[in-house]
Amino acid sequence: MKILVTPRSFGKTNPELFDRLAQAGLEVIRNDTGGILSAEQMKEKLADCAGVILGVDPMDAPVLAAAPALKAIAKYGVGLDNIDLAACKERGIAVSRTVGANSNAVADYALTLMLMVARKAGLIDRRCRQKDWGKITSIDLYGKTIGIIGLGAIGRCVVKRAQGFGMKILAHDVVWDDAWAAKEGVERADVDRICREADFITLHTVLTDETRNLINAQRLASMKKTAVLINTARGGLIDEAALLAALKEGSIYGAGLDVFEQEPPADPAWYELDNLVMGSHCSSSTAGATETMGNMAVDNLLRDLGL
Repeated sequence: MKILVTPRSFGKTNPELFDRLAQAGLEVIRNDTGGILSAEQMKEKLADCAGVILGVDPMDAPVLAAAPALKAIAKYGVGLDNIDLAACKERGIAVSRTVGANSNAVADYALTLMLMVARKAGLIDRRCRQKDWGKITSIDLYGKTIGIIGLGAIGRCVVKRAQGFGMKILAHDVVWDDAWAAKEGVERADVDRICREADFITLHTVLTDETRNLINAQRLASMKKTAVLINTARGGLIDEAALLAALKEGSIYGAGLDVFEQEPPADPAWYELDNLVMGSHCSSSTAGATETMGNMAVDNLLRDLGL
């Protein structure tokens, strides 16, 4: 029985994951491209596969149609926006996620981006390497207002970190737990209020038709000139053309983006910005998180394949 493994970090620090798959009688096809697979590459590699451990590679209806033997998709992560769930349901393909495996790693990275953007750490580092020891003034994080959009496992981990920085915490989620919010000192706010009032805005929600371009030109225009926008979730949550314009104009202080709609982004203007810290979709790429995600994904796949 063949399976495809697409995530580049799968088994990187714990190669015994591949031994587990082999011991279960599975023939593993690996992603040998060094990048995210295209739809055509997915079709080719999935043709004879019964299962897949999936990263952010496309799994839409045409890709699924090219994989007639597919029985199970084990997502290496939590976002399912790259999977046609309706087509999977129609075909009876089991879909699983590694919920909670990378929550602390992503929350850590979100705070890292906030600090890097606020304190201009990347710019200072680049200048110092050029022997420029000039002082660069930045902004504070401690005691400021944070707006968290999405209070799932990752958003709640961000709350804990924001508490340590003495921040006022505003948050939005479609499912609200009053008791938990009261206990943690989290104030409920809609997205528009968060955009108007928060000094740091961080996205931790899923990408759906309703949340696509959630941060648009109008909401960017409502933000403080000193606002910092962070996205470690999905690129499609932000109208990237509008954000690029805002960063170039300096209408917000800066942004930290670990995700883009197209990775890497094609527009060269992104690479010229001093008020942007970029990431290569690596917020969950820690040794601990990848090992936990890998083991959970293997567990889920073997279960759903009846092994």
